[in-house]
Amino acid sequence: MSRVLIVEDEAGLASALATLVRRMGHEPTTVASATLAFSWLERTDPDLVVLDIGLPDLSGIEVLARIRKRRADLPILIVTAHGNLQNAVEARKRGASGYLVKPLDLEEFETMVRSLLDAPERPSLPAATGRADQHSPLLIGSSLAMQPAFAAIAHACSSDVPVLITGPTGIGKSLTARIIHLHSARHAGPFVTLSCASLPEALLEAELFGHERGAFTGAQETRTGHIERAAGGTLLLDEIGEVPPALQVKLLRVVEEKTFVRVGGREDLQVDLRILAATNQDLGQAVAEKRFREDLLYRLRVLEVELPPLADRTSDLPALCSFLLAEIGGARQLALSERALQVLRAHDWPGNVRELRNALEHAAAVCNGSVILESHLPDNLRRLVGPTESIDLSGIDAALHEWLDSRLREGCSYAELHSELETRLLAALLPRFEGKQTLLARELGINRATLRKKIRGLVDPSPSKDEPE
Repeated sequence: MSRVLIVEDEAGLASALATLVRRMGHEPTTVASATLAFSWLERTDPDLVVLDIGLPDLSGIEVLARIRKRRADLPILIVTAHGNLQNAVEARKRGASGYLVKPLDLEEFETMVRSLLDAPERPSLPAATGRADQHSPLLIGSSLAMQPAFAAIAHACSSDVPVLITGPTGIGKSLTARIIHLHSARHAGPFVTLSCASLPEALLEAELFGHERGAFTGAQETRTGHIERAAGGTLLLDEIGEVPPALQVKLLRVVEEKTFVRVGGREDLQVDLRILAATNQDLGQAVAEKRFREDLLYRLRVLEVELPPLADRTSDLPALCSFLLAEIGGARQLALSERALQVLRAHDWPGNVRELRNALEHAAAVCNGSVILESHLPDNLRRLVGPTESIDLSGIDAALHEWLDSRLREGCSYAELHSELETRLLAALLPRFEGKQTLLARELGINRATLRKKIRGLVDPSPSKDEPE
């Protein structure tokens, strides 16, 4: 019977995991905080720790690091809900033995627990040693749809096996490959990318394997290919599904034996590299149609990272937009209005993140201020959304009646009531348009001179920065 410490502050889940562990024939102990976990570990040596990242008193990542200092060989299974890529990668770098995402698949949890407890030496998985820093690229978001991808990327970062990255066009497959490289043990080596769809077969072969002098017309000197240039680092074969069948045979040898021959050459060359592949195709279907070798697919798909389409993770839109606008705006601090964000949420994004970036670049180009409005977005997006949904105005009505009662008791005329309401309305509107009267007039469909006269009644009637008096 093994002792399993479950560090989980969600009482229902902790109880369910304990029941499952007990049914497996082991002795579970549940605690709801890092403090209680450390206290228990002072008295007892467990055989496995199941550790939640989101604890009330301390991050599970920090708990993991502290436990690792005391017990390097102790299996630690990380579980998390709505995590992000940083958490997943950091957990592997700190020596997590496994990483699961909530809501937990109890069958998968049982399999993981059994494998960790049954391992003869119980080693933790190798930690990634990449040079992660604040400038490293990251996939933005924390939606539920992204959690399996984050977990798979974390596994890929802490290993050196081939990885197949799948997902629709424009979702960030090349970015994912670069992240894996930068967080891997090969981070100091080159990261080389070759698009397999952009070249004819003969040229693709020469670019991939290199060629000897005189191998074909125009080959006046020996040239190294992408495989040799990636030595010691990582080679990304983008759009791998477009590789012709004849080249797939040669590529299989590279993946399996790290051996290749230059075009026009006879000598076997050895190379130490890691191969990542990316595709938006269903390679299983390509295998069924005899367009892709089944053995090559198996060798490339030792690990798979499947990126979901943007339409499945619209809850990540605010974070994605904020990140992209920071890049696009540079020194300008751009932000989205609520209505503009509503328009973006309504779109199905067939072009995924690439299409989103293009839309934001368009908006930034036509926006004179720092707030991107619905009118700044491309026409094809705005046509998809109807009028703004009705809002409950009962609170405003109650305040208005109270205000009217007070003003009428003071003997205010209709003109005075109207003037005060208009002044308050304009005072609330101006900041939303960066204090720019021209922009406000255009959006409201009001004459600029008329608006200027009305604004003179405000507390601070100074002219806006973008237009002279």
